[in-house]
Amino acid sequence: MLPLRILLLLALALTLSACSSLHQRETLEFGGDPAAWQVHRNAVTPLTHWTLQGKLGVRAPAESGSGTLLWLQQQDQYDIRLSGPLGRGATRIQGSDAGVVLEIAGQPPATAASAEALLEQQIGWRLPVEHLLWWVRGLPAPDSPSRLQLNPDSQLARLAQAGWTVEYSRYQQIDGLQLPQRLQLSGHDVLLTLVITRWEPHTSE
Repeated sequence: MLPLRILLLLALALTLSACSSLHQRETLEFGGDPAAWQVHRNAVTPLTHWTLQGKLGVRAPAESGSGTLLWLQQQDQYDIRLSGPLGRGATRIQGSDAGVVLEIAGQPPATAASAEALLEQQIGWRLPVEHLLWWVRGLPAPDSPSRLQLNPDSQLARLAQAGWTVEYSRYQQIDGLQLPQRLQLSGHDVLLTLVITRWEPHTSE
């Protein structure tokens, strides 16, 4: 049987190891197991190619609405198509390292370096696209500090980052990965609800 002093040292080492499993910009506020969170995060992070379909609800001070979403992601390039929200008809957002193009039915295309700024300028409310690339996978974006709350399965239950709060109420297993099924974003006087009806991960080439 190991001496008590050695057992205490082992316990301390395991505790330090669990704490170090958090990203340096992540703060775990409540729940879950940091080591299990690291395993989950490491499994999901390589997912950079996908097709996603869902329903998007928007509540903003001036107007509200709902519609459908189709999201095609290939590494750092995305093509997001919205149908119906706020009665604006078809909206398409295409982005890459070269910039962002926004197309709204009946209007000429608009371009900018940031999708969030472009959307706020053109339609009056923010959609944090660059962060959503991470949040939709149930991960905090690595570019800014985040505060995490984990559920009993050590997945994100609540995330606070960049002036937004993201709450995850359901996950689904897709190809061995636990991916969000329902999430709600609130911030900047906007409430967004996304229910994902289809997740289709793709193998990167």
